[in-house]
Amino acid sequence: MLSTVTRRPLPTLPNIKHLLRFRNPIARAMSTFEVLPASELNDGQLKEVEVGGGKILLSKLNGKVYATSATCTHYGAPLAKGVLSNSGRVVCPWHGACFNVKSGDIEDGPGLDALHSYKAEIKDGKIVVTADEEKLKSKTGRLPCKVSQTSFTSSPRVVIVGGGAGAIHTIESLREHGFAGAITVLSSEEYPPIDRTKISKALIGDAQKLLWRDENTLKGNLGVELRLGTQVAKVDTTLKTVTTSEGEQVKYDTLVLATGGWPRKLPVDGVDLKHIHVVRRVDHGKALDSDLQEGKHVVIVGSSFISMEVAVAASKRTLASLTVVGMEEYPFEAVLGKEVGAGLKKFHESQGVRFIPKQTVERFEPSSSDSSAIGAVILKDGTRLPADVAVLGIGVAPQTAFLKESGFNLEQDQSLSVDKFLKVKGQQDVFAVGDIATYPQKGLGEPRRIEHWNVASNHGRAVGQTIAGKPQPFEKVPIFWSAQGQQLRYVGVGAGYDEVHIDGNLDELNFVAYYAKQGKIVAVASMQRDPIVSKTAELLRLDKMPSLQEIKGGKDPLTVDIASAA
Repeated sequence: MLSTVTRRPLPTLPNIKHLLRFRNPIARAMSTFEVLPASELNDGQLKEVEVGGGKILLSKLNGKVYATSATCTHYGAPLAKGVLSNSGRVVCPWHGACFNVKSGDIEDGPGLDALHSYKAEIKDGKIVVTADEEKLKSKTGRLPCKVSQTSFTSSPRVVIVGGGAGAIHTIESLREHGFAGAITVLSSEEYPPIDRTKISKALIGDAQKLLWRDENTLKGNLGVELRLGTQVAKVDTTLKTVTTSEGEQVKYDTLVLATGGWPRKLPVDGVDLKHIHVVRRVDHGKALDSDLQEGKHVVIVGSSFISMEVAVAASKRTLASLTVVGMEEYPFEAVLGKEVGAGLKKFHESQGVRFIPKQTVERFEPSSSDSSAIGAVILKDGTRLPADVAVLGIGVAPQTAFLKESGFNLEQDQSLSVDKFLKVKGQQDVFAVGDIATYPQKGLGEPRRIEHWNVASNHGRAVGQTIAGKPQPFEKVPIFWSAQGQQLRYVGVGAGYDEVHIDGNLDELNFVAYYAKQGKIVAVASMQRDPIVSKTAELLRLDKMPSLQEIKGGKDPLTVDIASAA
């Protein structure tokens, strides 16, 4: 017989940090805590509290209380500082990962793990939470796989070509939504899927430090046949086979193409000289890190996200010179506009970066001491820049050459046109995600191809759910971020905006920039103003974003209520 729990009144304190804990003497792992007077949690509110040596996130919706783990499973952001909507969806304040507070389930990347969910109720005017103490103290989330290892079957078979963000999120989503069939990944890379963003931001050259999941988890817990270092040469959609470069044929019932993009190279002389780098794979980061030695002259070609992240990392080294050559007047100008670009340029110049705007490269010149290595960058106007190291950050091209040879119809930019479910048009049982997919972005009325790994991640989540039998069109509002001294965050698709409104101080990199098209806000960028981008993402998704006129009139998006009952 279970012993009776004796309730004692909570101590009267300004903030409740002293918690009463009651143990079930039989199920010793579970403990019950009185965590807060119910009156201290309002409807639509998020609150973090310390419990049993850990932290939990409390939330209240329509009078019902919920409890989950307190931090985002991506990079550990405090979810109490995020954004809650009435559906139970909470958005991370940093990078836009979404979870459901009612279940702890993950709804959008970039995180992979779900939150731990705990029983929460109101008793005698107090919020009472019952939880496993080990989970309370855990630094990790919950593997979202809802298929037991003993339930995995050999068919139907999903084959994923590619091993990046789109691939890993497709796998996770398939298992989360109950797909028990076979999953085979054919990846040209020599390691499981990695957090690729850290290569350009921190020049990390060790794949083990970047893994989303290790091989044991992928193979054992998620039942994935992982074929690393495998090049794909051909797809036969009639026979439903994928042929590797070694001639092996792999059969599929459903095919997911997630090959990503490959860094573009300039079509100029000398581009293949030693010490000219692109940034995508782990070995790229390792080689660049090794080259950025004291006293070196470094030239970065391109002034958008990857280039400027490398500039941040390189500026921390003791270099002879660090120069960025861009086609635009200001870095990020095509996406963020002149004003924000000028503010970011000023920051980078304060870190020792020299900019040469509105210029292109004529050729790369070999070194006088080593004809196989770079010695200078020659610009179109004849300017000669000494260079021991060069980095090309000029965008990526879809890795789809093998598909053209397999009879797929490619767009002018060599991408694949897909429908709202990310199914390749004109093909049966074939999906495409990430950098290679031109898809109908919700709210735009026109197809887009967006080169950002978080878009690929959420493409994979939508496709996994669809293949698992729960059709899910891709409706995510894109969220990007970049390390630029402070964290730059961006949400929406601002291409073609006709007006930008700045709130804040660009010199201090503390601002919100609202991008509008015909008075309708289509994108927002910010630095040091969290969680404005996460809130905007939800407002855009729910079609509740204030107009530009309202913003100019003083309307704060953070005050728009989306957590109360509709």
